[in-house]
Amino acid sequence: MTIAAQSVPGLTSAEVAERVARGEVNQLPPRSGRTTWDIVRANVFTRINFLLMLLFVMVLTTGSIVNALFGFLIIINSGIGIVQELRAKRTLDNLAVVGEGKPSVRRGGAVTEIPREQIVVDDIIEIGPGDQVIVDGEVVEASYLEVDESLLTGESDPLLKQPGDEVMSGSFVVAGVGAYRATRVGHDSYAAKLTMEASRFSLVKSELQSGINKILRLITWLLVPVGLATVWVQWNQPGTWQEKVLSMAGALVPMVPEGLVLLTSLAFAVGVVRLGQQNVLVQELPAIEGLARVDVVCADKTGTLTENGLRFGELDVLAGDGDDERDVLAQLAAADPRPNASVVALAQSLPLVAEPWQVDAMAPFTSAKKWSGMSFVGHGNWVLGAPDVLSSPGSEVAQRAERAGSTGRRVLLLGESDGPVDAPGAPGTVTPAALVILEQKVRPEARDTLAYFADQGVGVKVISGDNAVSVGAVTGSLGVAAGEVVDARTLPEAPELFADKVEQAGVFGRVTPQQKRQMVAALQSRGHNVAMTGDGVNDVLAIKDADLGVAMGSGAAATRSVAQLVLLDDSFATLPHVVAEGRRVIGNIERVANFFLTKTIYSIILALLVAIWRLPFPFVPIHISFVGWFTIGIPASILALAPNAERARPGFLRRVMSFSIPSGIVVGLATFLTYLLVLPHPGSGGSPVQASTAALLTLMIGGTWVMAATARPYQWWKLLLIGVCGLAAFVAIFWLPGWVGAWARAVPAFARFDPQLDPSNAGLMATGGVVGLVAAALVELVWWLSGRITGEHRHVFGNLAHVKA
Repeated sequence: MTIAAQSVPGLTSAEVAERVARGEVNQLPPRSGRTTWDIVRANVFTRINFLLMLLFVMVLTTGSIVNALFGFLIIINSGIGIVQELRAKRTLDNLAVVGEGKPSVRRGGAVTEIPREQIVVDDIIEIGPGDQVIVDGEVVEASYLEVDESLLTGESDPLLKQPGDEVMSGSFVVAGVGAYRATRVGHDSYAAKLTMEASRFSLVKSELQSGINKILRLITWLLVPVGLATVWVQWNQPGTWQEKVLSMAGALVPMVPEGLVLLTSLAFAVGVVRLGQQNVLVQELPAIEGLARVDVVCADKTGTLTENGLRFGELDVLAGDGDDERDVLAQLAAADPRPNASVVALAQSLPLVAEPWQVDAMAPFTSAKKWSGMSFVGHGNWVLGAPDVLSSPGSEVAQRAERAGSTGRRVLLLGESDGPVDAPGAPGTVTPAALVILEQKVRPEARDTLAYFADQGVGVKVISGDNAVSVGAVTGSLGVAAGEVVDARTLPEAPELFADKVEQAGVFGRVTPQQKRQMVAALQSRGHNVAMTGDGVNDVLAIKDADLGVAMGSGAAATRSVAQLVLLDDSFATLPHVVAEGRRVIGNIERVANFFLTKTIYSIILALLVAIWRLPFPFVPIHISFVGWFTIGIPASILALAPNAERARPGFLRRVMSFSIPSGIVVGLATFLTYLLVLPHPGSGGSPVQASTAALLTLMIGGTWVMAATARPYQWWKLLLIGVCGLAAFVAIFWLPGWVGAWARAVPAFARFDPQLDPSNAGLMATGGVVGLVAAALVELVWWLSGRITGEHRHVFGNLAHVKA
């Protein structure tokens, strides 16, 4: 268990160069999971782009350039998607370099920190508490080295490692120090698989993506038969082949939900970039969705509510003058190879050791036992740890420590044990010598952050390994009414009773790493979406199991590696921005889905009815472009990136379909009804173009009201958006035809850009307007009814932050 007598010096520069030449270097997958070519290919070569390109080429063959304008959607969709995903990739990669821990590697007898990609086979890598084993290897040195392999094997107990034992990448050190020789690097090691899974730019296990995929499957099943019927009916209509092609394209183009996937990817990519600007590394894209759903935040006190650093306050000597106790503390600090924050505070305040004592045995600190110790040759066996663990309950020492801890300070007990600290029954009988009181500074932003969560209806559970009274005092100083303060050692073992207590109380002290994990599971079993924040190795398992794991940038490497989010600036105040960004992304994607699903449904309904009646399709592609621009594309693009503070809820697909499908049916039926009523017949005095214009008016009114309902609750800028888009839509119908006609008379070549609209027949336009208003009223009714069906509280006006489900 002791460190090998002869230290392994590591590789020379020549040996490193030789291994690099052989390719035995730790080449890892891209941090963001996708190469530039992957992003370009995913955005360009899509089924939607293929369908649009096919229709675009067909329309171009007719010579009608104005009706081929929808083809620019291919360039716009692909261009915006590529630019935003590349920007997000660059943000992820740059932040990952900043937040990534660098392993300490011995080369030529010296220890240097190098990027993990520069590790080669046979490198000697030093490890200590909180460090992650980043490549597979064999232990060459060990001093009480304990490694947790639970992330690989599920075995929760740390394993003692000795020279010759194997260590696997993905495990992490919980106690002791050591070094290991790299045996498998790059894609051969388990770390490569972890990197691929932990940093992939994807939407795995996402309710949102699952819902969108179901929507796309539904659309595909509807689009194929309706599209074939449309092609057959329109091709058999009288007229030139150019007119037939334009009618087919006019029916098929709006069925393609070209903006749904684009704006979904765009919203997520922009979310990654915005969080990057807040110094937040998003290691898994689904984390953005998790942000929006969080309703309980489990915050570790140390490093989250308080700053990481501690300051030595005073030494409360229980017997004697304190000089001997100070000497012991100085020796403990000097001999600790990887001191924790408490020991670092002692080392900074106590005098340097002139003659170090010889260490005979060592017991590293772990969060499970909550004490550490050393046996010195000729100077006794000394332990340092939690007073309520090392002293008898109810004793004078325990009460004295409790009173000191009630002020929010950290209190440790220095005592002398009756046996070696590494004995099976350690620490044995402990004779208290002194209470070590450490000052911990509360983060200045913690109070406002906790107040934000309270205002947003997000519960906060403060969980710490420190004394419960001390944790309660710190939390109380932040103005939080956390309720009952619980010593985790008194929690019931029965799962149901345990979950009841965890849900009721707000502050927990003396929590073990395994109990943190159990608390997360208990809250999840009660239907909560749990975020777990932490910075220490004791937080790893709980962060891994939480719905959203949040690590501090200065925390342990193992903690950062399993978290979905890393707060690179260690600021707890960043969390409100993180939660708000998640809500903005998810809430706005739901709005966008409403837009595009409604459009696809009314397009399919209209095409189906036209095919059944064997009529010419009323619209050409330029008409659909008008509707798409002003009632879907422009407002959806703005709303997809707008502020949105509403907490996401389960049931995304049900909510979207409960509004979009009936609304699409209403608008499609109303448009077809207008078309039937205004179709030219003997004595009607109308023309096919006038009939199309009247039907387009109905479609515009219905589509505009879908936009208006989806944008609620209203704020001034949303009303302005609706007004501008609605005005632009009606200008396109009523003003554009006359403008084009005037230009055509002056410049005959301009007639090729004829929008094929004629609003001059007042009777037909009145019919279209009346039916459109009826459709708008029915869409309004659908909006209110869908709210009742899904249990949403509908609001016409108000701030989204106050809209509750």
